Amino acid sequence: MQILVADSGSTKTNWLGSSRQLIRTAGLNPLFHTPQTVLEVLEGSEELQALRQHTEQIYFYGASCSSPERNALIETALKTFFSSAAVVKVDHDLKAAALATWTGTPGIACILGTGSNSCFFDGSELSEEVPALGYVLGDEGSGAWLGKKLIALYLYKKLPSDIQYRLKHDYGAEKDLLFDRIYRRPHPNVYLASFSRVLSETSEREFVEELVGTGFREFFDAHVCCYAGFRDYPVHVVGSIGYHFKSVLESVCAEYRCRLGMVEQNPVFRLIDRHEQGL
Repeated sequence: MQILVADSGSTKTNWLGSSRQLIRTAGLNPLFHTPQTVLEVLEGSEELQALRQHTEQIYFYGASCSSPERNALIETALKTFFSSAAVVKVDHDLKAAALATWTGTPGIACILGTGSNSCFFDGSELSEEVPALGYVLGDEGSGAWLGKKLIALYLYKKLPSDIQYRLKHDYGAEKDLLFDRIYRRPHPNVYLASFSRVLSETSEREFVEELVGTGFREFFDAHVCCYAGFRDYPVHVVGSIGYHFKSVLESVCAEYRCRLGMVEQNPVFRLIDRHEQGL
């Protein structure tokens, strides 16, 4: 049986089939896409084109796929493209985080990627204590949050000299361009998150650890401490920000007297194993 699993954030979608060949496309978020634009992304991938007639089951987990109406938008495009698939299911990316980090005991599953979110998972039931508020009001500790802080400090000329130089000369950051991309064009959260890369490129480690640590503390305050008895459960994390700044994550976990569990950059690898085993 040919199974295809997708884990989609706002920046990218990771697809993994039974052959274990990782395929990447743009992120597919029902808040920003229509069935037609989703279909255009699918048709633009030669790797997915090669799988479309042979895939029997598709399990898509995506950011903002949290209601039947939103899920139907993605599902419509998937069924059109993968017309031979007998099973097409769309679910929330939190469900993906929970399933991918399940180790047999209840835990708090977190997303720290372009955006951020968390849930409590006991192996069968998933619950959210507080909602994700998106990049304007929330997304604490995420790539978008870090990018927003970096750009503000850059325009205020308060960044360390190395990072200030990199943003200006390597990233071409100019006020008019920044305002156009952030306030006038689509997907500003993805654009903001792209600047978080500079934190991995600079030698200003003290500044990086302080900024990322501040973001992670805000995330814990909003999305981990909200669960009763949170210190009794492992805190699992999926996403590129949590993965690349794992050492800072470990320090913040220790500050909050939490137990850090699994940290995965791409949960799709564990997801396909779960689906092939019948969950």
